[in-house]
Order: sequence, then structure tokens, then C-alpha cells
Amino acid sequence: MTGINRKFELAVRPLGMPKRSDWNYKEEPAREPNQGELLVKILYISLDPAMRGWMNEGKSYVPPVPIGEVMRALALGRVISSKNLEFAVGDSVYGRPGVQTLATSDGNGLSKVDPNGSPLPTYLGTLGMPGMTAYFGLLDIGQPKAGETVVVSGAAGAVGTVVGQIAKIKGCRTVGIAGGAEKGRFIVDELGFDAAIDYKSEDLRRALQTHCPNGVDVYFDNVGGDILNTVLTQLARGARIVICGAISQYNNTTPIKGPSNYLSLLVNRASMKGMVVFDYASRYPEAARELADWIAGGKLKTREDIVEGFETFPETLLRLFTGANTGKLILKVADA
Repeated sequence: MTGINRKFELAVRPLGMPKRSDWNYKEEPAREPNQGELLVKILYISLDPAMRGWMNEGKSYVPPVPIGEVMRALALGRVISSKNLEFAVGDSVYGRPGVQTLATSDGNGLSKVDPNGSPLPTYLGTLGMPGMTAYFGLLDIGQPKAGETVVVSGAAGAVGTVVGQIAKIKGCRTVGIAGGAEKGRFIVDELGFDAAIDYKSEDLRRALQTHCPNGVDVYFDNVGGDILNTVLTQLARGARIVICGAISQYNNTTPIKGPSNYLSLLVNRASMKGMVVFDYASRYPEAARELADWIAGGKLKTREDIVEGFETFPETLLRLFTGANTGKLILKVADA
């Protein structure tokens, strides 16, 4: 007997902010692995803004989660049974098994991680998809140069915290946009950002003029909407804008709000480009090595916001959209 698998399956396409009834919670016996398969006990589940987009019907960079299927999610776990020569019982593995507690896999899409190299949750954050997104988005698309001003929105989130720190490593002036004084203190006092702007209490345009007197050279956008539109008015000549996400728009029940100030791109000879981290999959090892070196050298700090309790998944996911998390939001399922 392999044990009981608990899982959340997508029940309907959400309208606006997701709610618990958009998923079905089920319990059923986990399937014994066949030849070439393995069984993974899930320890930590990554909660990411992209999950909201995966729930929608329509064209995107990946197909939507089918109705009735386990909710897609990245996760970390430990192999507890294996008939696959590539994986042994006790191996720590990373992949996309979804929101469930026991996952049977043929090994495709799974990779081993070293639990002695870094704490396991780090592989879902700075050494996982958020860290890769920050690394390639900023360095390959943003192309920051020493002395330039880099602005990042969602600066206290999983991607934003890493973007800002890499910008500092590269010798840039770094300004983070975040919601609330506590998040502002965190990114400045603990992560080393040069300045923080609280979009909830400050006039964003005036604050950008104050903190970026020579304009914004690189803008890493995680939120879209009004914040993107305002930053467009403060670009330096030759600015580069990285479109990573638009979390302010993900739960809209009305059309997406696009930037009306886009002519600033023309005036300032600026560029704006979207990025999807999966396009860089072949280069993940390169990023992982450098990120790990920066962590080991004390140049890059990690922050995980870990919530315990598998059954809290629907409510915990919503913390991303209410600004309740700081750093990488992770759901802890079981002890390692």
C-alpha cells in the first residue's frame, strides 16, 4: 500500500479572483509505480502568479490546465519508491507534479537536487523558476550596465527580490516598487536596494522623479497596469523594459489594461520585450551555478514565505494577489 494521495483538481475556469470551489479536493490511494516509474512524496509546493494564467482557457505559452486534472504546480519531494534506474529511494527531486501529496512519475521533467547544497525551499525560489526568471530576464533582456538605474515592480516578491539584488551585484542603482512600508524597509535594509517606493501611499511619478533623476534605464515589470504606464513616462534614452508578468491584471473581469504611454518608447528609443523563463531551459545550469555562488558569497539573500498545511492551498495561493507574501511563497506539505 503506497498511501493516500490528497490532491486539488481544477473544477471550473475562475471568473476574477479564484475561490475554493474552483477546485475539487479529493483523496484516493496513490498508484504503485510500474516498471520505469517512481513515487514521490511531495514536501513543498511552489505557489506562483503564473498559476492563475494556467487556469484560463485560451492561447498562452503553455496549454491551460484541463478541467478535472490535478492543478499544475512546481514542487519538491522525496522518492519513496522507485522502479526507475535514474532515481533511488531517498533522492530529493524537483519538477511539476502539481498540487498533490503523492505523485507517480516516469521521471520525465524531474531533476535531482542536493539537499546538502542549499535548504530545499531555496530550489523553489532563488535556485528555481523565480531565480531563473530574474537572472535571464534582467541580464539577457534588461542588459544592465554599471551605473545605470534599474527599477523593479513587485520588488518584495520572489522574482523582484532577486532582480534587485542582481542589479546591485552588477553595479546598478536599484529602486524597488512595493506595497507597504514594511516591504520597503525589507528590500532596502535587508536586501540592499538603494530606494523603495510604496505605490500604496506615494505618488509614483513624483517618487520616480526623486529616486531616478536621470530616468529609468532598465524597468523589470512584474505587475503591469497603472504602474507600468507610469514608469513609461520616466524612461531614460535607450531604456529597456522587461515584461515578466502583470499580476495586477490576472484577476480582471474586464479587458486587460494596456499602457497608453507607449509612445515614450519611440521618444526615448526604448525597447519593451516579454520573457518566458522556459525559453532558457538549456541554460538553467549556468544560472544555477552563478546564483549559488552569489548565495555562498553572501551577495544574494533568499527569502521564503512558507505556509504549512496542504488543505490551505486555495486560500494560500490568493496571498499572491493580495500582497500578503514577502519573498517566495511556498506551501509546506510534509516534513523532509
